Amino acid sequence: MVPHAPAAFTVLGASGFVGGALVAALERAGHRVRPVTRGALPVLLETRRNADHVIDCIGLTGDFRDRPNDTAEAHVGITARCLAGLRFDSFLFLSSTRVYARATATHEDAHLACAPADPSDLYNLTKLAGEALCLADPRPTVRVVRLSNVYGGDMPTDTFLGQLLREGSATGAVRFRQSANSSKDYVSLAAVTRLLPAIATGGRHRLYNLAAGRNTSHAAIAVVLRRRFGWHIDFAPGASTVRFPPIDTTRLTGEFGGALSNLSADLATLVADGQEVQCSPSMSEAAG
Repeated sequence: MVPHAPAAFTVLGASGFVGGALVAALERAGHRVRPVTRGALPVLLETRRNADHVIDCIGLTGDFRDRPNDTAEAHVGITARCLAGLRFDSFLFLSSTRVYARATATHEDAHLACAPADPSDLYNLTKLAGEALCLADPRPTVRVVRLSNVYGGDMPTDTFLGQLLREGSATGAVRFRQSANSSKDYVSLAAVTRLLPAIATGGRHRLYNLAAGRNTSHAAIAVVLRRRFGWHIDFAPGASTVRFPPIDTTRLTGEFGGALSNLSADLATLVADGQEVQCSPSMSEAAG
């Protein structure tokens, strides 16, 4: 799905998990890539040069509740300055499927609900504000991807899956702090780095869900970890059940063939390779 002809990309947030992996994937495919960290962004804005195809991976992760002003700056302030100050062929803003947490439908045009007084919704509201800036821009090549919970190698461990694997590797035992019936959508890093450039350069729509399209339960994860590694698995007594609604991937699948991710099948390989696993900010609360 990466464009066949060599293209030029600017990746914002190039030192992060998705941004770093995206830079590497684009370079392997023979594209010209300008990696830009958050600290280097002011220099890029000052140059006024054409940034080509921009993919904005800047965002906060599990600490967004403790850093509300930084969260707003990352998701709204930086997005506004980039749209106003950069020249580009296309601009792709990474949002999150977490915005569907209170929704009754998960297609891209669904109406979304938020509770401003709930600290957990700060992330959703700022992502939606960033989306609104992009979708209000008259340029048709300004697009948004709502990204599901991403798993892959070389990840920080301050997330749900990362913490599980670190705990299990260190002690041979894992305790889930949400019930076995909890479930969420997980999409592989390989699928993400394959699909983002294709959406950025040729998407027919301006908003996409990038997700597996099916949920994986905590019970299914527990089964894999127990059978493959012999870890002792239990669930905290009285643990709450958190189920995110299954994500509608009709638009993505119809245009790009879908994400083709299967966490249950991939988990054993990831752990066996000694790799960490990470997911999006929606997962971090599950481990606490």
